[in-house]
Amino acid sequence: MLGWAQGVALLVAAQRLGELVYARRNESRLRARSAVESGARHYPLFILLHGAWLLAVFLLIPADRVPSWPLLGLFLLLQAARVWVVATLGPYWTTRVLSLPGAPLVRRGPYRWVRHPNYLIVTAEIAVLPLAFGAWWIAIAFSLANALLLYHRIGVEERALAERG
Repeated sequence: MLGWAQGVALLVAAQRLGELVYARRNESRLRARSAVESGARHYPLFILLHGAWLLAVFLLIPADRVPSWPLLGLFLLLQAARVWVVATLGPYWTTRVLSLPGAPLVRRGPYRWVRHPNYLIVTAEIAVLPLAFGAWWIAIAFSLANALLLYHRIGVEERALAERG
């Protein structure tokens, strides 16, 4: 029997798979325009982290657990913010660190206020979804792992973007 947590985890997994398809299309186009990738070695760790996070939500939260509707609502708002980030970057949005030499940095949408809005949103998502089901141990474990990976990735991305201003 699937509960709320399992249903939401499946919807989020479908969303992430759709994003990966979109990202791969953008990656191909950017590489064709001579984009340079940085930090490729850490990329599989993000796939592992996000996959394990969704699997933990799916498998470790009891099917009869009723969500906190305000926290689930917050998670839904985070999804809208995520769409805003993706739409703002458009053809430059990828799940990898790709930099197109000579391309201007995006400074509109959420990038007017936050240097890395997607990372802020993902950090909140990783905590909020399990917390919506009372699974604080999942929220803490994956938030810590995500923080370690993001610490490295943001440094990689900052170095890649420094060349473009």
